[in-house]
Amino acid sequence: MSEIDFTTATAEQIAAVEPHEFIRIVKEMSDKDVKQVMESPNREAIIDAIFRRMPELFRPDRAGSTTATTHWSITGRPDGGADEWTVRFADGTCTTVPGHDGDATLTLAMTPVDFTKVITKSGNPVMMFMTGKIKAKGDLGLAANIANFFDIPKA
Repeated sequence: MSEIDFTTATAEQIAAVEPHEFIRIVKEMSDKDVKQVMESPNREAIIDAIFRRMPELFRPDRAGSTTATTHWSITGRPDGGADEWTVRFADGTCTTVPGHDGDATLTLAMTPVDFTKVITKSGNPVMMFMTGKIKAKGDLGLAANIANFFDIPKA
């Protein structure tokens, strides 16, 4: 596959990028490059593609009997707002919906750069929380383990 430029790709092209390819591309990007992409018109398409892929990468064997509703806020939108998503774990499944839906067991807020580090496993979420890069409220044990619920492809 030819290299995709996330700043100029269409939403359809972004959605078609396989998870392992997405991870590889993002891991090769500098923080400055990630920030630039996440300030581009494609920010919404990229975040949408990430959250919509979460159920595909979910590993129920790792989540066990976890039942939780997590609210995610990816800050730094050009209009000053945040992209918000709900990720639920119940009965061995993972579902995602745009917006904050229902009562959260865990609320997470982070910049787009820190978000990409979390979802590519190139950052340590516990250290990111301890240094204030991730804001978490609620079940902090879940926050420390949530990345393990997913089979993140190696780049």
